[in-house]
Amino acid sequence: MAGQTEKQHRAGFVNIIGNPNVGKSTLMNALVGEKLSIVTAKAQTTRHRIMGIVNTDDLQIVYSDTPGILKPNYRLQENMMNFVETAIGDADIILYVTDVVEKGDKNSEYIEKLQKIDCPVILVVNKIDISDQAKVLELIAWWKEQLPKAEIIPVSAQEKFNVESVFEAVASHLPVSPPWFDKDQFTDKNLRFFASEIVREKILTNYSQEIPYCCEVLVESFKEGQDRYDISAIIYVARDSQKGIIIGKKGAAIKKLGTESRLEMEDFFQKKVFLQLYVKVDANWRESRKELRKFGYED
Repeated sequence: MAGQTEKQHRAGFVNIIGNPNVGKSTLMNALVGEKLSIVTAKAQTTRHRIMGIVNTDDLQIVYSDTPGILKPNYRLQENMMNFVETAIGDADIILYVTDVVEKGDKNSEYIEKLQKIDCPVILVVNKIDISDQAKVLELIAWWKEQLPKAEIIPVSAQEKFNVESVFEAVASHLPVSPPWFDKDQFTDKNLRFFASEIVREKILTNYSQEIPYCCEVLVESFKEGQDRYDISAIIYVARDSQKGIIIGKKGAAIKKLGTESRLEMEDFFQKKVFLQLYVKVDANWRESRKELRKFGYED
């Protein structure tokens, strides 16, 4: 039609940060429509920065899930917090996720950073399904005092309640830009990465106490055949006793772990999987720069 201007394409990096266990990964998975980040009830589930990409004809939203904010005790956690710092620095929009359970002033230094940041901040109050309206309104009022420039949106990521409002808020703040990635791409990670994350998720759900935090998974071999993927992965642990727990009596525990991981991979990859798991002791993997580089935590 004469005089009609073509709609400008918008694209940007929307980085999700917040404390552990507030539902950042659940929110990103809901926004992207794919299970890209592993979700468990345990803290420190997310260790990497994982991108999920949403495309429409005139938009590209590059979401980044990041590890929960913590005070590092070893090099692995230092690297995890580097992912958070990078996400704050290169964001076009920050999604800061809190919930109805945590104290608002936890890790207050990050709230101070958000007060000074130039890019738009959308504050998501998650898990409203386990609270009541009066408490949620009280929380929103408290956060409005802390971050007066932020847009505040109450949601239940688990129930996918009001997640559409987050998408609409993000879309309204996106800068005019060509797409950063191909329009058919939905993440920056490869299938090998997701295979290792699926095994790690099953470790988190099948083992208790310190075991999940002392484990890392490295996919040593990933071969695509005509009918199936052949995958070989090593589970690294810090001590011999942890290796024994992972394997279990007569190998029962690792057999269960392997079966659950394989079924999840087949669902995710939409293809048959032959999976082999091994366990290796490396007492220093959480501190070794060389080992952390192997696992993708250091450049």
